[in-house]
Amino acid sequence: MGMASSGWGDAASAPFAGAATGANPTDRGKKGTKRSLLTDGAGIPLALVVDGANRHDVKLLSATLDGLVISRPEPTEGQPQHLCLDAAYDSTPVYKELLARHYHPHVRSRGEEKREKEIIAGYRARRWVVERSHAWINRSRRLLVRWEKKVENYLAFLHLACAQLIFAKVLVFG
Repeated sequence: MGMASSGWGDAASAPFAGAATGANPTDRGKKGTKRSLLTDGAGIPLALVVDGANRHDVKLLSATLDGLVISRPEPTEGQPQHLCLDAAYDSTPVYKELLARHYHPHVRSRGEEKREKEIIAGYRARRWVVERSHAWINRSRRLLVRWEKKVENYLAFLHLACAQLIFAKVLVFG
């Protein structure tokens, strides 16, 4: 399994401010939307959840993990399923929930990965995979600003952008 992260993206502004919007704490309290995305190691979207910008990332973790669109293989001792998260998820309740779901959590801050990249030859940072996926989704200009009043419509456009990403990966990698 890949990485989970939440991003403000550029969809933080919501002119019509329908459901699943909330005051953005980093943007003077304007209404906004937060996307929580779970991807595999290659950046393919596996789950997507939308909520108000004022929600903390940890609050969206359960919904994101429950929103998997494919059946998850059963983890074994020989092949555990890893989940890479950023420092916002560094708390005891998160670890308990991930262990109850049989994930092997990896919570790293940006500084830790930078130090390991300097020390270990060939080390690849893992946190950027979800950020790259958010950037790929933002290439769909319709999603840069949330114009949809209903969250169902906005989520449908996000799913369409994720489907485009998956088809592009299939065409490139076969």
